[in-house]
Amino acid sequence: MARLLSRVGRWVFRRRRLVARMWLVAAVLAIVAAVAAPSGEEEDLTMPGTESQQAFDLLNQRFPGNDAEGAEARLVFKAADGQRITAPGQQAAVEDTLGSLKDGDQIASVSDPYDDKAVSKDGTIAYSTITYTAGATSLSDSTKSALEDAAEHARDAGLTAEIGGDALDAEVEPGGTTEMIGVVVAAVVLILTLGSLVAAGLSLLTAFTGVLIAFGAVTALSVPLGLTSTVGILALMLGLAVGIDYSLFITSRYRDERAQGREPEEAVGRALGTAGSAVVFAGATVIIALAGLSVVGIPELTKIGLGGAGAVALAVLVALTLVPALLGKFGNRVLARSIRRARRRGRPVRAKRPRLAGRWAGFVLRRPLKVLIIAVLGLGAVALPTLGLQLGLPGDESKPVGTTQRDAYDLLSQGFGPGFNGPLTVVVDTASADNPQAATNRVVDTLQQMDGVASVGEPVLNKAGDTAVLTAIPETAPTSEETTDLVNHIRDEASVLEADTGADVFVTGSTAVNIDISQAMSDALLPYLSVVIGLAVLLLLVIFRSVLVPITAALGFLLSVGAAFGVLVAVFQWGWAADLIGTEQTGPVMSLMPILIIGIVFGLAMDYQVFLFTRVREAYVHGRPPREALIEGFRHSGRVVTAAAIIMCSVFAGFIGIHSPTIQTMGVGLAFAVAFDAFVVRMAIMPAVLALLGRRAWWMPRILHRVLPKVDIEGESLAKHDRVLTSV
Repeated sequence: MARLLSRVGRWVFRRRRLVARMWLVAAVLAIVAAVAAPSGEEEDLTMPGTESQQAFDLLNQRFPGNDAEGAEARLVFKAADGQRITAPGQQAAVEDTLGSLKDGDQIASVSDPYDDKAVSKDGTIAYSTITYTAGATSLSDSTKSALEDAAEHARDAGLTAEIGGDALDAEVEPGGTTEMIGVVVAAVVLILTLGSLVAAGLSLLTAFTGVLIAFGAVTALSVPLGLTSTVGILALMLGLAVGIDYSLFITSRYRDERAQGREPEEAVGRALGTAGSAVVFAGATVIIALAGLSVVGIPELTKIGLGGAGAVALAVLVALTLVPALLGKFGNRVLARSIRRARRRGRPVRAKRPRLAGRWAGFVLRRPLKVLIIAVLGLGAVALPTLGLQLGLPGDESKPVGTTQRDAYDLLSQGFGPGFNGPLTVVVDTASADNPQAATNRVVDTLQQMDGVASVGEPVLNKAGDTAVLTAIPETAPTSEETTDLVNHIRDEASVLEADTGADVFVTGSTAVNIDISQAMSDALLPYLSVVIGLAVLLLLVIFRSVLVPITAALGFLLSVGAAFGVLVAVFQWGWAADLIGTEQTGPVMSLMPILIIGIVFGLAMDYQVFLFTRVREAYVHGRPPREALIEGFRHSGRVVTAAAIIMCSVFAGFIGIHSPTIQTMGVGLAFAVAFDAFVVRMAIMPAVLALLGRRAWWMPRILHRVLPKVDIEGESLAKHDRVLTSV
């Protein structure tokens, strides 16, 4: 691979203008496609094959014309202080408000709180359920404005009026100030690391080029492929982070080769043959891990994984082609000022090796056991909260305090109990029942007698009379463990009811969907983790030609991921420092996060493992003793890997400011996971283990040497080629 990529680098260097123009055209086409594309729609999170999804499908079949997954809003009213919502004046204001909505576009129905008995026991709070003919993301701006205007009309009449449900859910858009802070931090780190504004600008320019094309492609394909805003934001987040890092690694190696006296074209070839090989394998691990998310079976997770994988693949391609083209374009300006000055004066120069990285490696070599114990125990302590990890999906309770959705949630909890915000929809399919009416009554009686059920609504029948829909209100909040237990209990009783009556009973609704998806994620977590770890060990066996290095690297990955999950539990479940990121309400960690973070962090962890320890192995292969090879590797790559990790953490942390539970959780989890893996696992645990193992760290059975392919990331074939040319 080293020889192939070296030839690619030389070819790009010679045709740098053509390559740069091609990327410019690609960026322009991506922008045009994104601007011309129609707006995409946010799709609801579904889990094919689950009971809740089967019930939705049945409802759509038996109640044609009524979208079971259509948008729904709850307009919640509270009477003025000291009054009751049933007072004539208050009731007139409520009815006048609802009357303004009934003839609106996309409205399926508007309930009357007085006819439906949707008034709290103390008479101060009432609500109306507004159902729509389209999903939340398909509602027009005028439809949403009409709902907001109705609430404002009620407020003008002296009522408190808030809007809950999913009708006002908006697409999450990137581009806030916190993301820009992350980019600014990345720019500062690049300047300090490379000592050249041009070199720092080159890394940012190439990363932005890849991100622009990736984000444009996602936007253009959002309608035909059903891609949501989360896919675009993850592509932006990952593409920016890895794009800067990959460019930094190749640029840094190019500068090293130039400092050793090589001509620009030769230096580009050597940089791509060594650092470029590492970029290919590092990017491949991220791509495989993200693409592997498709095996979980959740369409949205599959799209997120494939979108992120596409962004990373594009970042790799940009690093291998546009970076060497721009290195040729900018010439000596990418070198540090001190090196340029020395070249002008005709003095020999050699790149200065950062002393701090070498000193740190020497410190670890002198105290490997102490460093190993402290690092492992430290990560283990941070990971302890993971034992209490609860998975779920956020609702209105997770919205920031002061938003109308959060206020509506609180008003409904106050007036009707915490379970009212998470009603369960029980679907009774009586098509095969001997006595449909008796079967439906039996289900109603069973639900009413269950502990944890606050109330059961009247059955709603379809025209054919073979399907009944019941609404059961739990006594506990939607995300509580008691509600999960209740759903499981109803489903256990459903099997008994089916055997006795012949009717099929399903539990669905947003709360049941969340429970089903959370359970599916929990069930898939260990198998997916096993596949990822197995892949890590196999890939690192090929790269490092060692048995113990891959095993240690994989175990270190588990530690860093466990510690990241511990932070997520502490922040989002326990509320530690949650107010700093605008999360006032604690609750379960998002169901998708563990698997998503494992997939992303696995690839990024292997990035740093490859970039840092291929230089260690390179020194070892070229004859250095193990301890000297470790110090040499850290001197060459320690500072660059540190800078890359800081950049990646900054980029991920920059997305925490987006007010989306998905993006906030992802930003916190990825930022801490990268920090733990880069600074604790790769910088402390791995060198300590290598110091304790000595030459045994690089041992591999002969049979594996013969069977496994040799990829030559260290550039050994390039060195041999140079020696042959020299001898000739």
